[in-house]
Amino acid sequence: MNENHNRASDLVETTDCLEAVGVLRGWKNFLFIIVAVCLLLQQASFWLVNVDYIRPDGRSAGSLSAAAAQDAKQIGKTTAEPVAEQDKPAQEESTAGREVQKTPQKTDALFGITFEYLGQLIRFVNGVLALTAALYMLTLLFSLKISLIGRLGGINHIVRAFFLSLVMVVLLLPWQKLFGAIVVGAMYGPDELAKCCAVKPEGIFAIVIHYLRFTGYWALIVLLFILAQLRSSRWSKAILRRLEVI
Repeated sequence: MNENHNRASDLVETTDCLEAVGVLRGWKNFLFIIVAVCLLLQQASFWLVNVDYIRPDGRSAGSLSAAAAQDAKQIGKTTAEPVAEQDKPAQEESTAGREVQKTPQKTDALFGITFEYLGQLIRFVNGVLALTAALYMLTLLFSLKISLIGRLGGINHIVRAFFLSLVMVVLLLPWQKLFGAIVVGAMYGPDELAKCCAVKPEGIFAIVIHYLRFTGYWALIVLLFILAQLRSSRWSKAILRRLEVI
């Protein structure tokens, strides 16, 4: 009698743990999608500024070239030559005017945002990324606890997934806000991005450091994130195999 009661109790506990695992799996996958989108937006923001599609002063490359052409027109007007040379500057001004009209139209159609709006997007993405990455790590921690309590198996995979996500969160946070350049996180603000991309790095060492900061560090975070997701997927499959559900 006692054995049947214990078996029934164990079955109820296992069923409850499996229901909890199903809920955690759904949230884990949902948070994975959000973090992935935030990481892609972060990297896209860097390349938009790095290749001068959006300038830190809030003007796009097309608008800057337009302003330069306008300055050239003003210089041409103030430094007018004798009557015999007046037709040539006029032709150059008209040609420059046509180029100015073409360039902004093409640029505004593709990148109609300024650095001010991009900075607001970066701040929003950083906030969402920090919260969702922390929630993702906590979801894996709760999955680990449920696996231990319910003796569901797959502990090897879920422990590895949790520590990978923990390292990812630690490396992701902007520690440079607290410690300066001594400790740097993968996240960065619009001010730091503008400062680093305002002047192009010169020399192989400076170029390597520049891209390691904004692209290599990001790639490391993505790698840890994908490995954590793969390990957690193996954990759920190991549970199902052990319980002979599949």
